Amino acid sequence: MTRRTIIGIIFVVAALLKLSSMWGIIHFDWLWQHPWQEYFGVAILLYIGTELIIYGFSHNNSQWLQRPIPLNEDGKRICCSVRFGGDEYIYHGETFKGARLDAFCGGIRLDLHEAVFNEDEEIDIHTFMGGIVLVVPTTINVVVKSRSFIGGVGNETPNNIIPHAPTLHIVASNYFGGVNIKN
Repeated sequence: MTRRTIIGIIFVVAALLKLSSMWGIIHFDWLWQHPWQEYFGVAILLYIGTELIIYGFSHNNSQWLQRPIPLNEDGKRICCSVRFGGDEYIYHGETFKGARLDAFCGGIRLDLHEAVFNEDEEIDIHTFMGGIVLVVPTTINVVVKSRSFIGGVGNETPNNIIPHAPTLHIVASNYFGGVNIKN
């Protein structure tokens, strides 16, 4: 566990102690003297605590199980499916020929930073209570189309169009899940 995670757990425990005090389960009235602090303090403690815990887990590279790139029967398009876990796929100079990514209560990290794009390609993404992180090179254009229900796609790549550069088309369907695209 990282230091951020431990601090986040302390904040969440403090918020839960305050809630139990407000509900009369435990009496910690000496900690909270002002009435405005009751719900505002709890909200701040919960927000900071959960953000620290999520940040600690999402930026910990050891959580991803690195796997070889799975090719489809035609040897071109890759198919990755994750359930209740996290997998990482990294291209080291190989040619990218499209992908289908499915995350069910888990996550996928696809690193295309060193991948070779010879033409326009497509990534078809489906998430249900899961997430996908795509790392793309700065030398391609990224076009996103998504349908999301309580979820979404975060595209952190530059919006400027590079003339004559290949385009990566991302088609995402998210249900309680999300996709993060970055360089």
